[in-house]
Amino acid sequence: MASILELPTRTDSRGSLTVLEKVLPFELKRIYWIYGLNNESRGKHRHKVTWQAMVCMQGKCEILIKKHQESKIYVLDKPNEVLLLEPDDWHEMKNFENNPILLVMASHVYDPKDYILEPL
Repeated sequence: MASILELPTRTDSRGSLTVLEKVLPFELKRIYWIYGLNNESRGKHRHKVTWQAMVCMQGKCEILIKKHQESKIYVLDKPNEVLLLEPDDWHEMKNFENNPILLVMASHVYDPKDYILEPL
């Protein structure tokens, strides 16, 4: 099931720098970001093979994960935390606040055949 990883961050008088390296269990093949969001939820699917990692770079959002009759809501509101999703983690991004920017990194390039709309 999905899990949150805290990323190494260095902070000083100039600001903060967060590093994402050697923590993801996959090689990045696709990176995209979601922004300009309204109150409509996104996602509502799982994958056959694709792993994903999500970071809310700005603002706040909730990610509902469903897997084997278990549900959990993760709140993403810190740019030094990454939510790691396994391929069969059905996910819905919702409850967007404060003009969020959601960065998503994936293990595979886009393939519509990799999407499954029903929870596991």
